[in-house]
Amino acid sequence: MMKKHKKLLFLYIVLLGIVLAWMVSLWSYRRDHKVLPVRDYPEIQQEGILRIITEYSPTGYFINGDTICGFQYELSQAIAEISGLEVQLLLEMNLEKSFASLANQEADVIARNIPITAENKTDFLFTEPILLNKQVLVQRTEKANEGLKPIRNQLLLGGMTLYVPKDSPALLRIRNLEHEIGDTIYVIENDLYSDEQLIAMVANRDIDFAVCDQQNAEQMQKQYPEIDIQTDISFTQLQSWATRRNTPVLCDSLNMWFNKLKEKGIYADIYRRYYKKRL
Repeated sequence: MMKKHKKLLFLYIVLLGIVLAWMVSLWSYRRDHKVLPVRDYPEIQQEGILRIITEYSPTGYFINGDTICGFQYELSQAIAEISGLEVQLLLEMNLEKSFASLANQEADVIARNIPITAENKTDFLFTEPILLNKQVLVQRTEKANEGLKPIRNQLLLGGMTLYVPKDSPALLRIRNLEHEIGDTIYVIENDLYSDEQLIAMVANRDIDFAVCDQQNAEQMQKQYPEIDIQTDISFTQLQSWATRRNTPVLCDSLNMWFNKLKEKGIYADIYRRYYKKRL
């Protein structure tokens, strides 16, 4: 009988230890995973710092000699001047990671040419469109491809392998295109490279096809004249900056600042410097 009581006592002690360990673990988890307060424009204004995340690219942020350039960089600096906020720039090539940084409040705004889609709008707020853009097929010119003519008919993409950046907005369009042509299009998502690196790989014959933003492709064509970007993959899309859904005041403020930049002609000047087009 005594042995039975000792066994039961031992069992109770073990169970108590497990429960206590679980409670400590739960307390530690809650302590380390506090719900962060909403960081909308009033909180940003109080701190005086607006954190913007963009990509390292000719249309995002890049260094030319001793000068910092980039469409998104110059636009963010104009926003800093007109808003009176200090802008801190974060660089991230991967769009999915940029969205994660936004959700985690490591950044307040994603400053990239992000297509406004129904899927994106359920998770994030978007500013008024800052660009019209579309996806194009990047391939080599006939001269740079041993006399092979560039593909002009999307029906011929069946069985081809297309490279895109990880989580590229082009993925949905390519999948729809598969249904339209009734054939498989193989897609390889590259989680290290953005449009610019994939375009360089096409030019250098490392890969044959990539799908990229037209605006980025036009910029890169100046550096790589051997690429052909005349075949459209998607229709023209509206593209904007993104904020969290719980920051409507910040989104409205960005729209107000964009409108002021447009009224002053500052936006048009920045746009022409990078895209050589009139609005």
